[in-house]
Amino acid sequence: MVTERMPTLKSVTVGVWVNAGSRDEQPSQAGFSHFIEHMLFKGTRNRSSAEISREIDALGGEMNAFTSRETTTYYVKVLDQQLERALELLSDLFHHSRFAPKEIEKEKQVVLEEIRMVQDDPEDLVQELHMGQVLGRHPLGRSILGREKTIRGLRRRDLLNYIETYYDPGQTVVSIAGNFEQAKLDRLVVRYFGKGWAATTAPIKGRRPPEVHGGVLLKKKRLEQVHLCLGLKGVVAGHPDRYALYALNSVLGGSVSSRLFQEVREKRGLAYSIYSFLSGYSDGGMITVYAATRPKEVDRVVDLVCREIRQIGIKGVERAELERAKTQMKGSLMLSLESSHSRMSKLAKDELTYGRHTSLDDMLAHIDRVNVEQVFNVSRQFFKLDSLAITGLGPLAPRSLQAYR
Repeated sequence: MVTERMPTLKSVTVGVWVNAGSRDEQPSQAGFSHFIEHMLFKGTRNRSSAEISREIDALGGEMNAFTSRETTTYYVKVLDQQLERALELLSDLFHHSRFAPKEIEKEKQVVLEEIRMVQDDPEDLVQELHMGQVLGRHPLGRSILGREKTIRGLRRRDLLNYIETYYDPGQTVVSIAGNFEQAKLDRLVVRYFGKGWAATTAPIKGRRPPEVHGGVLLKKKRLEQVHLCLGLKGVVAGHPDRYALYALNSVLGGSVSSRLFQEVREKRGLAYSIYSFLSGYSDGGMITVYAATRPKEVDRVVDLVCREIRQIGIKGVERAELERAKTQMKGSLMLSLESSHSRMSKLAKDELTYGRHTSLDDMLAHIDRVNVEQVFNVSRQFFKLDSLAITGLGPLAPRSLQAYR
């Protein structure tokens, strides 16, 4: 259990984080983590799915869940006086969900619609294709939602076996942030999460680090624009150089003053949406640029992106650029941690990544210590085009990106 008291708030957020996500699935289990997340809201021994929905509405709160490549999270956010009721409800879902066969069959159709929704969203789809291209057959490269075949074929016993393997107290973090009394909270967590939950006998399967692959993948689809992803190798979550790389990402495409936004959108009008972001996992990471443009401008946009990556890799960044990026990083960080939900998430991620809490002051100090020399060394290491991966989706011309194939 990790907690942070925020006495100025009137809310509290409770999250249960399981250290298992889509990367822990075997190919025949693709989509199980996400499907289980859905099923925990479909009825328990004590409540039907409709009663769960009515109860959370009656609390005036928010209850939801999400699955990532490495974790599965269930959370509830309520007014502080509703904390015990929220903990009891979340505990009931987590420990006593029924996985009724009828509900499983119904939920299969819901998840299949979710998969189709991604297929109809080119920004989501190109990023999913890009992950598969860059990481190849590694589990991190698979879709979190799974494949239609595995979803249609899953059985109740498959899901329960998966839970028995991965939903272990030693792999679970209960994270709570907001307004509460610590001594009372400790008693409540013990009551609702600390008893009757035995460790599993099955070991958590080992994770193997991914290899990042370059190359070009083009997929034709009838759209108005071509959607592009360009990827480079990044750093693992918790890497000592992560703050320098975040600063470089901010300069490249992480803000409206970034080089890509200014060069591609503001100066040339070649894209409405263009940005870059970092993805960090326990044993690997990526730097990704996304852009959408007219079919005839694909090569021009890719050339401009590659030019900026190459320049940063050779020259690093200007001191004034770095200071702007650091100021922007600190502002975004402080604003992002103003709610009990965001603090709850940070607490859990810190525990899963580092095994300890990193304070906001520590993070701001790390950002302040980033200097031009460190950024230059990091840019030379990571901003290289020799392993560049390019994914394109849309009405591509036959000779698109010929120079990069």
